[in-house]
Amino acid sequence: MIEIIAIDTPSLGDRSYLVSDGTTAFVVDPQRDIDRVLGLAGARGLRITHVFETHIHNDYVTGGLALACATGAAYHVNGADPVSFERTPVEDGDVIDVGPGMRVRAMATPGHTFTHLSYVLEAPGRSSAVFTGGSLLHGSTGRPDLLGPAHTGELVKRQYASAHRLAEVLPDEVEIYPTHGFGSFCSASQSEADRSTIGREKQVNPVLTQDERAYVDELLAGLDAYPAYYAHMAPANLAGPAAPDLTDPATADSAELRLRIEAGEWVVDLRSRTAFAAGHVVGTLNFGADGSVATYLGWLIPWGTALSLLGDTADQVADAQRELARIGIDRIEAAASGTPEMWSGDAPLGSFPRADFGELTLVRHHRPVTVLDVRRNLEWAQNHIDGALHIPLHELLDRLGEVPAGEVWVHCQAGYRASIAASILAAAGHLVVAVDDEFDRAASAGLRMAAD
Repeated sequence: MIEIIAIDTPSLGDRSYLVSDGTTAFVVDPQRDIDRVLGLAGARGLRITHVFETHIHNDYVTGGLALACATGAAYHVNGADPVSFERTPVEDGDVIDVGPGMRVRAMATPGHTFTHLSYVLEAPGRSSAVFTGGSLLHGSTGRPDLLGPAHTGELVKRQYASAHRLAEVLPDEVEIYPTHGFGSFCSASQSEADRSTIGREKQVNPVLTQDERAYVDELLAGLDAYPAYYAHMAPANLAGPAAPDLTDPATADSAELRLRIEAGEWVVDLRSRTAFAAGHVVGTLNFGADGSVATYLGWLIPWGTALSLLGDTADQVADAQRELARIGIDRIEAAASGTPEMWSGDAPLGSFPRADFGELTLVRHHRPVTVLDVRRNLEWAQNHIDGALHIPLHELLDRLGEVPAGEVWVHCQAGYRASIAASILAAAGHLVVAVDDEFDRAASAGLRMAAD
């Protein structure tokens, strides 16, 4: 019996897949921390013989080459991709016999990238499955703009054609197993669906229910910024990344942490935004482990900047280190776990207030404050607080000079990005209040709204 096991990486919004017939297995689009795959295979007594990449990824560092080297598996990458390592080239129409009961057929599905492939699993006694990577997703498609604006117009049309090719060639009952679409910025939009089939997508997916012009116009209008670290992923994946070194970083004391902050290095506090606001080492930045640490830290940090991590526990630090390794941030200079009092030594702790939108409404009646909205452009255009200053979080470091002196109340959609922004502002010497509230409550709290 064929078993398809999804290996979720929710922090990046992606899935990898381990597929087996009970003895032999293949893997599709593995993340860099391959110990998760090896652990699953070992627990089930499986021999991994093939690893497939749907495309050269833009949102994470692949574990494909490292997994193939560790297992002796054939590593299948599109023959047209200019990689600098040995691989088993694959192209449209190739059929790979994985085991007595499994074979995989490659289908060219360009759109997310020019060389994107999907893989159709064919096995006796079961409906076929297709691993679609960044092509046809649950209720969406992969975004076509990651290779730059010069290629977006062509790629979005190819994405439309690829989705229709899958829908025309494959039966309705074929299950779809995408890599993106579970929160990844590689997806043009997000869906709540956890499973789907070709037949269902014909009913609900805009790429299959709209004509080409409507699909193209709607998709392009809905694209917003994507993380800056994406620029580093394809070069790393073309070079053939090794498995990450997850050895514990050196432990830093309060004196070392202070020296690192004064030297302009990033010292990141992984504790919750509530804990950070109540007390933190002055100059540290808050990227809470309860949110998308890798996405936002990778987005904001100047690439190559020395980084140290602080956490409630050593496990919290180790989890963040793993998350960051997935996007190629391999070097953690130092770390510490415990409490901010332990990390600050004799220096006083920093803190700032937290508030909700109701409190913001009241304070605006009594004194002038700056309201800073750090949501992305599309969020702002849809609805925002009248009179607010808009600087998307990913632009804040470069635009700090635009933030007026005086009291700054910073908000986002739900509080996580606002806490990051508040920590940046506090480190820069601003008097800041973090609005830890759902933006949907702003209007009912009495704040006048506007839209572009």
